Amino acid sequence: MHWKVGWLVVGWLCLGPGHALLPSSGRATRQRVGRGRACWAAESGSSCTGEKVVVVGATGYIGKSVVRESVRRGYPTVAVVRDVERAASEPKFKGSEVQAANVCDPLSLSSCPAFQPGEVDVVISCLASRSGVKKDAYAIDYQATLNCMEAARAAGARHFVLLSAYCVAKPWLQFQFAKLKFEEALQAQTDLSYSIVRPTAFFKSVSGQLEVVQSGAPFVYFDLGDGKTATCNPISEADLAVAIIDTIADPAMKNKVWNIGGPDNGLSMTQQGKMLADITSQPERLLGVPIGLFDVIINGLQWVADTFNSEKFENAAELGRIGKYYAVEDMLTTDPSEKFGTTTLREHYERIAKEGQEYDPYTTMFAGAGKKKA
Repeated sequence: MHWKVGWLVVGWLCLGPGHALLPSSGRATRQRVGRGRACWAAESGSSCTGEKVVVVGATGYIGKSVVRESVRRGYPTVAVVRDVERAASEPKFKGSEVQAANVCDPLSLSSCPAFQPGEVDVVISCLASRSGVKKDAYAIDYQATLNCMEAARAAGARHFVLLSAYCVAKPWLQFQFAKLKFEEALQAQTDLSYSIVRPTAFFKSVSGQLEVVQSGAPFVYFDLGDGKTATCNPISEADLAVAIIDTIADPAMKNKVWNIGGPDNGLSMTQQGKMLADITSQPERLLGVPIGLFDVIINGLQWVADTFNSEKFENAAELGRIGKYYAVEDMLTTDPSEKFGTTTLREHYERIAKEGQEYDPYTTMFAGAGKKKA
């Protein structure tokens, strides 16, 4: 089997690893759902220290929303991108300054105006590897992010905010190990204070089957046996951006790791399928796929990779492991202080059922291109 075929097979089976999400409706302010740290909740969505903020990974789904939220909050904000001309048309960058740098090249970062001494106080990294395979993960989730941290230190910044992932708490994938390696480097240095934000999943990563259900086809999920499925409480892009910007001024978030999910109590895949059927007024059709199918695919791809020393098949096998991980592991926060935001998954589904959603091949395996941007 050609490695791209393997990717497509895994893509069909995978419900999405959660590296991005769909833009949610912007609200002027938001308030944390959890009861923890109530004294801070009143300021959530409005705090601003007035410091200079630089966002790397700004062109990703989360990065764009973080730039928008930073500007809305009143921070002088620089969005660091590779292609300034291409980024010029991005509406979420309105009010920010867009500057060019290659995060994979330390010299490019050190020569960027945003990373000159006195020009940056806070660096926010929304960098994430697109595929999650080993080479890509260590190049972006570790090394490129490390390059940005070192550039921030050299420029005299005081604080570094890292968008990480909830799943690194139970690692068995290459991108998780790469993220953890950088987290360790960030926590080991003493020049910068830091906040590490680990979201459970993004709305974009769980809404890829909307068009499938709208067409009358069944909602596909992985059956873990005895009627069990993975459960999650994903967070909207806009709410996550609020949380990330909150950490700049929140002393309780200094040198802390924050696991964060959305306001839902947790929805299983079958509950999500039923919800989509209700919202789209389609018959409730759920198709459970035995989780063991993943092992057949992964083992087959890994055998080819080992037998022929093939990096392409090794990558395809890793994509299979990524898919399996999110099919068997709950991405769910239960501590009230780890629930955040106002937008529920149902509200997100209801909106994109009417407006459509942007297509992202890395997070929405089923969603079709050409929909009206939400």
